[in-house]
Amino acid sequence: MRAPKVGYLVSQYPAPSHTFIRREVAALRALGVAVETFSVRPGESLSDADRAEEARTFVVLARPRALTALRLLASALVMLARRPRRWLATLGWTVRHRLPGAGEGLRALAYFAEATRLARGLEARGVTHLHSHFSNAAAVVGLAAARLLGLGWSVTLHGNADFHGPTTPLLPAKLGEARFAAAVTRHGLAEALRLAGPGAAGQLHLVRCGIEPGLLPRPSRSPGGGRPLELLSVGRLSREKAQVGLVEAFAGLVARGVDARLVLIGAGPEEGRVRAAVAAHGLEARVELRGRQPEAAVLSAMAGADLFALSSLVEGLPVVLMEALALGLPVVAPAITGIPELVVDGETGLLFPAGDWGALAERLARLAGDAPLRARLAEAGRRRVLEEFDAARAAEPLVRLFREAHAPLGRPPLEPPR
Repeated sequence: MRAPKVGYLVSQYPAPSHTFIRREVAALRALGVAVETFSVRPGESLSDADRAEEARTFVVLARPRALTALRLLASALVMLARRPRRWLATLGWTVRHRLPGAGEGLRALAYFAEATRLARGLEARGVTHLHSHFSNAAAVVGLAAARLLGLGWSVTLHGNADFHGPTTPLLPAKLGEARFAAAVTRHGLAEALRLAGPGAAGQLHLVRCGIEPGLLPRPSRSPGGGRPLELLSVGRLSREKAQVGLVEAFAGLVARGVDARLVLIGAGPEEGRVRAAVAAHGLEARVELRGRQPEAAVLSAMAGADLFALSSLVEGLPVVLMEALALGLPVVAPAITGIPELVVDGETGLLFPAGDWGALAERLARLAGDAPLRARLAEAGRRRVLEEFDAARAAEPLVRLFREAHAPLGRPPLEPPR
């Protein structure tokens, strides 16, 4: 059996929030898997590594936008001429695989047009298996393209958007089509089983996302010295990330007499509310909003900070927690979804009940006043990341899964390949 050539499809690749996918792709290539990358929308690069990936990624809705409709129409006509039976069958499937409503029907037609262009890109690069990250609209495009070409398809499931998002009602049908489905947390495996039923257990696999420890900077924090304790948080400024609550908890920390400063890295729609919360607590001199930063700048900030805090109300298993722990940062995080699989309370970090800002302030104060505890948690957290969340090691199960998924299933194709 010839080795698979795997296509990786993401709604936007590369992207600042998808560095873990870039690392997974690099790890697979290092393990001998041929991987081609595909993105529905143009990528967004903030680092040299991202720019290198962007240059080699096929984009479905590529710029200039004025030519997009013509490209989609041409792709639809070419694929109709090449594979008429599959074209019609895939069109029917795409129209059926949608949420209720007339607007959703129109959206399904757009996804089908995008799938025909993606299919041409997959053909041109010789892809024999397609893998999607996230079960979202891009996954519909990917699965439709795979059906159009008669390729195997698989998916990695991450968190709230997959299990409690607008397209979640369609997830069981997608899992029924998948050669396999990976989840990055055990919590995600349980959610997938809940949605798809026990019959899907055999196709579900735990595949961690990971980081590249060897590429991280050296920690640069200096103990003591009379400087304020630096608390760092990284994430999009959005309601689900709850940075307004983090500011409230930080105010509680300062009220306890702790000399500290808070650095927030990230941008988003809640920036105005975050700044208003800072002003309301009189913390302008202690809180710095740095906006969105390149990957290297984020890691450098982690290397120099004293504590890392996550205030999210919903999450999967954030890569920023892995990076913080790998850099020797003691962390405080909410006890939700897959986070306790990494941050074990009292062992590799401290957990608090999500949304309880008083509890978050108490955990921060506890760490701020106990340097030996910070050191013990940081060391244990770093070991935990290196054992289970190294990107090279985390990608190893995918090599086997892709090879098994590439094996013939014995199902007759919709029409003979040409």
